[in-house]
Amino acid sequence: MREADRLVHAYFAAVTAGELPDDLLTDDMTAWLTTQGTIGRQAYQQAVRWLGSVMKEPLRFTIDAITAEGDRAVAEARSEGVLVNGQPYAQTYVFVLRIRDGRIAAIAEHYNALVAQETLLPLMTHQQG
Repeated sequence: MREADRLVHAYFAAVTAGELPDDLLTDDMTAWLTTQGTIGRQAYQQAVRWLGSVMKEPLRFTIDAITAEGDRAVAEARSEGVLVNGQPYAQTYVFVLRIRDGRIAAIAEHYNALVAQETLLPLMTHQQG
């Protein structure tokens, strides 16, 4: 298995578990999210933990394709799950990972913003209230 494939699979396993471990990421890792823009490593790890906390059961990912060249890996993926409020959650993504020294140095998470706003935003608002 190519290093890029290994990292992509490790990334999705970590997100499913709701915890993105430090040893998978470079110290200066950054993330870009469709609905948030650029955030730092700790904020991204917190976002992964939060997503895990609002799932009734772990989010299941299907990886449709991984394309890797140079220091980049692109993963086309889909997720399915049920939120704590009982609402189904399904999303389609394109992830672009930049790899450095066997770790993820940057990730861009492209997804359907409307799905995120309609399903996740109410949970964020409820937890803050």
